[in-house]
Formats: sequence, C-alpha cells, structure tokens
Amino acid sequence: MSTTDRAAAARAYRPALRPGVQIGPPVLRGPRTVHLIRHPVSGATFEVGPKEHFVISRLDGTRNLDAVVAEYAERYRLRLPEEQWTRLLGLLGARGLLAGAPDPAPPEPGPARTGTLWKGSRRTVADAHRTAGRLHRPLAPLLRPSVQLPLVAAVLVMAVAVLADPAGCLDGTRELLGRPLLLVPFAVFLWFSVCLHELAHGIAARHYGGHVTEIGLRWRFPAMMMYCTVDDYLFLPGRRAKLVVAAAGAHVNLLLLLPLGLWWALLDPADPARPPLTGALFVGIVQALSNLVPLPPLDGYRILSHALGSAQLAPETRAYLALRRGGRAAVAGYPPRARRIHTAYAVTAAAMVLLAAAGSCTALLLLLR
Repeated sequence: MSTTDRAAAARAYRPALRPGVQIGPPVLRGPRTVHLIRHPVSGATFEVGPKEHFVISRLDGTRNLDAVVAEYAERYRLRLPEEQWTRLLGLLGARGLLAGAPDPAPPEPGPARTGTLWKGSRRTVADAHRTAGRLHRPLAPLLRPSVQLPLVAAVLVMAVAVLADPAGCLDGTRELLGRPLLLVPFAVFLWFSVCLHELAHGIAARHYGGHVTEIGLRWRFPAMMMYCTVDDYLFLPGRRAKLVVAAAGAHVNLLLLLPLGLWWALLDPADPARPPLTGALFVGIVQALSNLVPLPPLDGYRILSHALGSAQLAPETRAYLALRRGGRAAVAGYPPRARRIHTAYAVTAAAMVLLAAAGSCTALLLLLR
C-alpha cells in the first residue's frame, strides 16, 4: 500500500473504545487537570489531560479524523495535528483500549493470606462482589433518600444531644472504664461496628454500580479489623455517589448507636444506668466522627477530596509547599484554584493535628482527675 493510500485509510478510520472502558471526571492533581481511564479487564489505569480526554470521549466508531478535527477546532480554536491523532490511537491500541483489541489475561488473584503473625491480611470471601450483591439486595429499599435522610437527621440530633454536656460525657466515660462487665461487651460492640463500617463502604459502592474486589481481615498485632476493597471506586457515576460511599462507614457507626441513644433519652437523669450509657454513646460518637477528620487515610480525607474534585490532595499539597519555599515564581505554573486549595488544606491539616493533640491531652487529664 502506498503512502497516499495509508494516509487515506488513516483519515477514513473510525476508531471506537472497547466496551466497558471507564473514563473518570476531571480532577485536579497538583497544577494539572487530569482524567483517569481504566481498562475493563486488567483494571490498569492511566491519566490523560483535558484535550486528550476530549478526543478519546469521541471515539464511538462514528467519527473519523476529519470529524474529530472539526470538533476539536470548534472547542479549542486549534487544529488537531494528525501526528497527535496517530500517537493517541497508538497509545490506546497498545493499552488494549480500542475495540477489537485482544483481551489481556485477567489479573491473577493474590494469595488468600499475606504477611506475618504481627502484620498482614487474609481474604475471607471467595467472591466479594457476589457477597456484596447478596447483602445489597435486601438492604436496597433502605438506601433510598426517603429513608436515609430521616436517619441522618436522627443521628445528628443524638450526637448534638450527647455532646452538649461535655462534663457528663467525661464522667460517663470514667464510669464506663471503671466497670469491666460493661466495658468488655461494649468493646466487642465497637469491633463489630468497625467491621460493619467496612461492609457499608462495599454495599454503598455496589448500590452505585461499583465492583467489590476483596473482603477480608487485616491485622496489626494485637488489633484485627475487617477491610473491603472497591477497585473502581473513583469511576462511580457522579460526585454524589463517591461522597455517599466515603461517608457510608461513619454513617453506619452512628446508626448502630441509635438504639442506645433512644434508651438514653428515655432514662431518668437520676437513673444509675445513665452515666455509663452516656460514656458509651460518647465513645461511640467520637469513634464514628473521628473517621470524618480530613486527614489521610481517614474517610473524611476522601470526602474532602471528592468535594473539591482533587486527587492525591495530601501528597500534592506537600509538593506544592516544598515548591512554595522557592518563592512565588516556583509555583507560577499552578492555577489560582490549585494554589487556594493546597494552601487552605495545608492550614486545615495543621489545625486539625493541633486540635486533635490538644483535645486528646485535655481529655486524658480530665479523665485522670
């Protein structure tokens, strides 16, 4: 085939992405706005810029080079170079993202158990996605906004009512710590609450179409906790879905306290059962709300990242601060929004660490008294 024939064939080619390719929304990563693209079989992901995303999102098998060039020029007031089109198609083809590409071998599942006695993990469910689906089916009616919004209001009322009396919370905590027959079952309850916290993430992700890849136990001697992994969490449709999945664990922790909260509200203030119950509610509420602190690896960090539309917020903030020491010229490549986000997060994270340290020391001193 002559060079002219090859060029004509390239211009007439109407490429299409293979079915199932996932393209994420725009997110801010340092000074750049990027989109994540994920292979449906291998799960491999890579980043592209807004212009590459514009071209890739139009690869539906109906457009050739001339059509894409016309839309590109209308959007960016620039002509898409033919060599850039060829290079992008070559990249997509090499990664197996175009229709007709051979299926790569699916990733081999890792060993069921990794690590040592002191630190490791063990997969406890053979098919985590199917298990999450079985749990999701009976719970799906309860996940409707008409059910969840009143429950959110109820847990907020409970938390405000309990935390409104700090002295009573500390006295109740001392009372709880001094009664092992109450403390031990409450500790077991908290452990199961943490396990359900992880399952809640998986069930919420399943509700929005996510794929749960692993459910298991992770230990750091002497502690052992459940974990639940969702491999396409960042590709869930819409920002709301990601926010709900990130907050689902803390929400379930608070929901489990509602029966105790109702009992506490109905008890006479002079009842001897009220102080330890106050302490249990206080510890449970603090444990749930501590997950919403916007510091990695807590759920609050993920919630803040999704709300801001930012990826790798903490490491990118550290990189920004390191550059900022060199003066304003060193961060001139960061758009104003990125500079505001990284500066605000640095101040917020420092304040959170100081407040947590001060609060912990104050609470410890008060309990010791």
